[in-house]
Amino acid sequence: MKISEFIQKYDTQNQYQVLKETYKQIEFTIQNSYPDFGFNIDQIDKIIISGLGGSAISGDLLKNFLKEELSVPVIVNRNYFLPSFADEKTLLIASSYSGNTEETLSSFSEAVKKGCKVICISTGGKLEKLAQEHSAAFIRLQKGFQPRYALGLSFFTLLKVFEKLKLIDNQKEVTENIISLWKRRAAEYSTEDNLAVSIAQQLVGFIPVIYSASDYSNAVGYRLKSQLNENSKLHAFHHEFPEMNHNEIIGWETHQQKNLHTKVIYILDETYHPQIKKRFQIVSEFIKKSDTEIISLKSQEKDFKVRIMDLIFLADWISFYLGVFRGFDPSEIEYINLLKERLS
Repeated sequence: MKISEFIQKYDTQNQYQVLKETYKQIEFTIQNSYPDFGFNIDQIDKIIISGLGGSAISGDLLKNFLKEELSVPVIVNRNYFLPSFADEKTLLIASSYSGNTEETLSSFSEAVKKGCKVICISTGGKLEKLAQEHSAAFIRLQKGFQPRYALGLSFFTLLKVFEKLKLIDNQKEVTENIISLWKRRAAEYSTEDNLAVSIAQQLVGFIPVIYSASDYSNAVGYRLKSQLNENSKLHAFHHEFPEMNHNEIIGWETHQQKNLHTKVIYILDETYHPQIKKRFQIVSEFIKKSDTEIISLKSQEKDFKVRIMDLIFLADWISFYLGVFRGFDPSEIEYINLLKERLS
C-alpha cells in the first residue's frame, strides 16, 4: 500500500493535515493577544511550569531551548501539589490545553494559597474560570486540536511569555526561521519517500529505546518516546546521557535480541560536551555487541534552537507514520480517556 492509502485508512481525524500545518500554530501565538501580567521580573526569583503531557513537554523543551539564557531557575511540575519552596516570589505558569487537567487545577489552587504570581495558558475550561475568580492573567489558545498535536501553540506561547517578562531577548528571528523550517519539512515529510517514513518503517516490529543528552536534547528524546506511546500505540523507553552510563548501561551486558526486540535511537547534536560525544561512541560499541541497530537523529541546521525544533518536528512525523503503518489510528487514546472517566 502507498503511504496515502495508510493515511486514508487509519487517520480518521486527519492529523496528517494538522502536522502539515503545524507552523500556523506558531503564527497564531505571534498574533495572539497577551494580558498585562500584573507584576514584573523583579518580583519573581523562580518559575514553575505546571502541566502534563504536551504542556509539560513544552516546559522541558523551553529549558533546552533557552539553556544559555535563563536567568532564573525554571522547573516543570507534573503533580497535584507544588514544591515546598513555592512562595510569593514564585511565578506559576499553569498550562493545560483543555483547561481541565486535574493536576494543573490542583497546583493552581495551591499557588493561590501560597501567594504565587500566576499566569494561565489554556483554551478555556475550569482553568479559565479559576483565573477569572482569582484575577490571574489568562492567555487563550486556539481550539480544535488534540493536546499532543498542539505543541506549536503551547511552546511558543511560553516563549512569548518569557519574552514579554523580559526574561529573554526578542525571539523574532529564530521564530521566523522555525516557521520556515516547519513549512519546508512539512512538504518533505508529505512525500511518499522521506526520512520520517524511512525511520518509521525501520521501527515496525521493534521497541524503541531512545537516548538523548541532559539539558541539551532530553526534551526531544522524551517527546519522541511520548509520541510513540500515543500516536504509534507502542511501548518506548527514554534515558539521558550521562546518567544512563551510571545504571542502564549495565542492562546491555546481557541483552539479547530474542529477549527484547529493540532498536536504539540516538538524539545527537554537534554542541554536546566532548565527553558526552565520547560516551555515545563507547556505548555504541556495547550496544552493537548485542546485534542491536542504532538509528541516529541529527539536524544539520546552523542554529541550536532551530536544530532541536527540527528534531521535535521529525519525531512527530515518525510517530504518526509508525502508527498508521502498524494499523492504528494516531488520534485514538482509549486508555487515557478510560482512566479519566474512572478518576472522575
